[in-house]
Amino acid sequence: MTHAHDRALPRAIRQAMPMARDVLVEVAKQHGVCIHPIPLKRLDTVTGKSEIIDVPCGATLDSKCPPCAKRNKQLRKAQCREGWHLDTEPAITPDEPNEEQRWLVEFRADYQAQRDAAEKAGHNTTELDAIITGLDEEINAAGMRGNILGRTTTKRSRSTRRRQDAPDLPKRKMTHTTLGRTFQAPDGKTYRPSLFVTLTLPSYGKVRDGAPIDPDTYDYRRAARDALHFSKLVDRFVQNLRRVAGYDVQYFASVEPQKRLAPHLHMAIRGTLPRAEIKQIVAATYHQVWWPQADEVIFDGDHLPVWNDDTGYLDPATGEVLPTWDEALDALDEDTRPLHVIRFGDQVDVQGVLAGTPDADQCIRYLSKYLTKSIGDALDGGQAQHQHATRMLDALRYEPCSPTCPNWLRYGVQPKNAKPGMLPGRCRSKAHKPDHLGYAGRRILVSRKWSNKTLAEHKQDRRTWVLEALGQADETPDPQRYVWRPVPAGDANVPPLAVRLLRTVAERQRWRAHLRELEARATGQDLSATDLREVA
Repeated sequence: MTHAHDRALPRAIRQAMPMARDVLVEVAKQHGVCIHPIPLKRLDTVTGKSEIIDVPCGATLDSKCPPCAKRNKQLRKAQCREGWHLDTEPAITPDEPNEEQRWLVEFRADYQAQRDAAEKAGHNTTELDAIITGLDEEINAAGMRGNILGRTTTKRSRSTRRRQDAPDLPKRKMTHTTLGRTFQAPDGKTYRPSLFVTLTLPSYGKVRDGAPIDPDTYDYRRAARDALHFSKLVDRFVQNLRRVAGYDVQYFASVEPQKRLAPHLHMAIRGTLPRAEIKQIVAATYHQVWWPQADEVIFDGDHLPVWNDDTGYLDPATGEVLPTWDEALDALDEDTRPLHVIRFGDQVDVQGVLAGTPDADQCIRYLSKYLTKSIGDALDGGQAQHQHATRMLDALRYEPCSPTCPNWLRYGVQPKNAKPGMLPGRCRSKAHKPDHLGYAGRRILVSRKWSNKTLAEHKQDRRTWVLEALGQADETPDPQRYVWRPVPAGDANVPPLAVRLLRTVAERQRWRAHLRELEARATGQDLSATDLREVA
């Protein structure tokens, strides 16, 4: 149909016709093609040849790029499945350091010696400290984990005595294993069960269809603070679990929103413990937030602290310097109550799961159900739930989310690393954004020895399988041979996005045609025919 013919059609009909660009995007989604590819320039240092290569954006949310989010979801499901019921101890051996890594550490040692000598002589070490900081960043970028010096700041200590309102935890002697117990059936078959645990936060008021029945009595402040510190509570639960279990418990967990918009945890645990013991651990788990008070508003409206380049933020009325973050913490004595104490609610669901059963597959689907959705995407309960979300955001607006949060100015404390321009209620942390509703932690939590592979290794396994199915060699290029550079915006060598999408869709069509011929042979292998199409 020609453009002239389009213009001859009635306006109502033309407006009802889909835009060609929108149709292309939908076709790209159907073929699993990234709709926001990132063009990168790859230079071959051997031949000198350079080319533009589209790299998937790698988004994990449907709202940004559905194909990339779907691939990430499938990858996480494979990771969960492979690690849940391991029957051999994972062996994680650090790689031998290469020449670059050795050279960086030697270089770092030389500058450390210079700094120590300058400090001993009473000279200024600011310039050397900046160089050392840059070297530490290069050391991590070169593929080394951790900090050479470990903790460089003094850790504030508080009493480790447990709260009187929390039950004590039993303690078993630790064994150096990550595998759970096995059980022998009368028929001689060996079973290695694992657990699927769901933990929720306590009630803040009665709800119906995801919204409070009485918003005036709903405890929004507590709900907001629980969401902000939920990740710390999960960390504490894992610590207590390992202490009681007596072995190096491995887990794969996901944090998802409940209909009432509070975060809750689904956790696959390798090995098994009695249900009563799990519930005892949950009841004994809590996290105390030792921060300055944030209940009494000191500065608000037009009466806000003002910035001074020499001293930081001042009281606009008296000119008095506000206490720094460290000074505010120093003022907390042994009689001070924590700002907040977070605990799990009474609802604890514990299920035993066996490998290869429909229950295991169902739990894996449940763990990955909301991976491609933000917490804010749980809003499906109509106007009442949207109003509930608005009230939750209002409660979060002035709650400090971290030591660096500008909201501390509202309560008379300079945020950590304070800088000019900070305003209460204007924190840019994702915890205050509608898509997160207070929870700024990771949505997927995987222990280090879960599947004995990194996520990149799982991705490479799936890529290798598909390429072998397509009859293509998976040659891993020498990483030192290629240099990758970002392509400047407006580069004339980069074709329009529509052209790049069309080319990738055509390539995927060729792949799909070949894969359809292999579907009949895919049954019973590591990847099903459906998984095969997902990877392609």
